[in-house]
Amino acid sequence: MEKEAISTIKNHLSEVDSLTDPYVTQLRSDERKGVQQLLNQLEKRLAKEQDLKKQFYLMQTFERKCYQEGYRYLAGIDEVGRGPLAGPVVAAAVVLPEDSFLPGLNDSKQLSEKKRLALAEKIQQQALAIGIGEVPAETIDQVNIYQASKIAMKDSVANLSVKPDFLLIDAMSLETATPQEKIIKGDAKSVSIAAASIIAKVYRDNLMSEYHKRYPYYAFDQNAGYGTKTHLTGLSEHGITPIHRKSYAPIKKYL
Repeated sequence: MEKEAISTIKNHLSEVDSLTDPYVTQLRSDERKGVQQLLNQLEKRLAKEQDLKKQFYLMQTFERKCYQEGYRYLAGIDEVGRGPLAGPVVAAAVVLPEDSFLPGLNDSKQLSEKKRLALAEKIQQQALAIGIGEVPAETIDQVNIYQASKIAMKDSVANLSVKPDFLLIDAMSLETATPQEKIIKGDAKSVSIAAASIIAKVYRDNLMSEYHKRYPYYAFDQNAGYGTKTHLTGLSEHGITPIHRKSYAPIKKYL
């Protein structure tokens, strides 16, 4: 009997989700080096997928506790953009369904841009609601970045199409009647907050790329407003823009 081509086996194995699959058992007796390499790759892929499932389950700890206490619509909240010299601070609130599954979800800062964009798309597909809050540089200068971050977070919740009955917030408390829990490093401990961190990061990065078209001398599409060498060179040669934070050093010296 003629053996299957390696390419055919590869395609078949890409759809296998268990090492106990009869097809895998059958391939164990195929001594071809290429087949054994494919089986090794399958074992590694399934082990990685299992690790991601375990990580996701652990990151649902806070969510499971809330569901057990009777809450149904949990909003994870996070912000990005406290440190940049330019642009707004942006917060996102994300309400995921109880049965959501987003393997690989993590703090947005720990993800590559490619992975972040892929996860952002999946979050948008699965989320019950997503809200964005955006506070411009002018307001940051008036109230300080901490208060501006709070405003952005409150706005993100207000902009949800589903009213949450519990808030999971990254490292901050909000003045609101809605029950809440502040979680230090929540973007690495809660799937809801991690989802919010990814949505906020992608939203703000896209916004700064648009600002780059208007103000091309600062490389906002590359640095998102942070004080990189290119950004600082742009400041020294062209001065500040309307989106620079005047209360931040070194922006003050250009006023």
